[in-house]
Amino acid sequence: MSNTTTANATAAKATITSEGVQQHANRLVADSMVWLQANWLQILIALGIGAVIVVALIGARRVGRKLCDRPNLAAGWGVVLGRAVSKTGNFFIVMVAAKLVSGYAAAPPAVSSTITFLFTVAAVFQAAVWARELILGGIEHRTAGQDHATLGSAFGLIRLLVTFALFAIALIVVLDNLGVNVTGLVAGLGVGGIAIGLAAQGIFADLFAALAIIFDKPFRVGDAVSYDQSSGTVEQIGLKSTRIRGIMGEQRIVANKVLLDKEIQNNTQRDHRRIKFALGLIYQTPPAVCARVPRMLQDVVEKLDLSFVRAGFVGFGASSLDFEVEFDSPHADFQHAYDARHEVGLAILQKFNAEGIEFAYPTQTTFTSAPDGTMVMPYATLHEDGAGDHDPRPPANDPEPATNA
Repeated sequence: MSNTTTANATAAKATITSEGVQQHANRLVADSMVWLQANWLQILIALGIGAVIVVALIGARRVGRKLCDRPNLAAGWGVVLGRAVSKTGNFFIVMVAAKLVSGYAAAPPAVSSTITFLFTVAAVFQAAVWARELILGGIEHRTAGQDHATLGSAFGLIRLLVTFALFAIALIVVLDNLGVNVTGLVAGLGVGGIAIGLAAQGIFADLFAALAIIFDKPFRVGDAVSYDQSSGTVEQIGLKSTRIRGIMGEQRIVANKVLLDKEIQNNTQRDHRRIKFALGLIYQTPPAVCARVPRMLQDVVEKLDLSFVRAGFVGFGASSLDFEVEFDSPHADFQHAYDARHEVGLAILQKFNAEGIEFAYPTQTTFTSAPDGTMVMPYATLHEDGAGDHDPRPPANDPEPATNA
């Protein structure tokens, strides 16, 4: 009994629904015919204006496509805007013209509401398409010069995330315009996003670090970098990690977040390399010669077409008079600085040898004393006749000779 009643109620409801749709369609057709007969002149004028708008939008879309198809054109903001305009859909163009016609020609409520709904759907999704193209174009413009082959996976993921976010927002806006309560849907999406973010916290941290590398450009593929206690050349920037070829030939895989948390020295972006030489002279070097040493060092550096910085006396060492010279190599690569240091070192050696200036090396002098505390000389004492005194101790002080009266 109850099953029969339920089935009958369902059938009746379906009949009412189908009848309501049919009645609405019949009323829409009838109102449209009455509207056309009563406002045919206004409708013709509106259709003419709408046709002009359609032609203008189609022309703008063609201009955007031609701008994107121009060869050897840099990805500037003009190209980004042209790409967005070229994505204008035919449905949006038609609904823009229909909305103008319905508004100008005072369409009946049934026709006006239908056109307004379709125009809202077309406008919302068209705005999502434009926003996607502008955002992706801005990202490509920002990352101009990067190795897109290496970062292709990153761009693919960015496109997916941007598309999903924008069209999800567009869908919520359309449902809201239809009168659907989207509060629960928005809350559910928010809770789900938080749960996914907490579950994949490490992955997202490395992903956002990769995006930071793309946008901020602290280094690029091929740059020589130093970080923590390591150095190497960047080979690949991935979504989760960056691969760096070490100076000993090993490949190091470093998580993007860990890499950005450290201080990074981009050696490729150096405008020069500073080299410092420390050298020591023997303590027997005369002060006048020491005063000439800075000028000698400057002459040596400048003759090799290097940038002299400073040179001078820096301290008294344990067995040397310590000097220092600083100069710059005008190139970023380490090999040029290495060769410059080699040439300067040989030139300093040649210059000091020519001037008779001796380099110091660690020395130590040992003194021996006799049992009575007097110092034992390390050589034999010679008398006036040339005979040697085998007593290694120094002779005692002779009394003054007597003076003859």
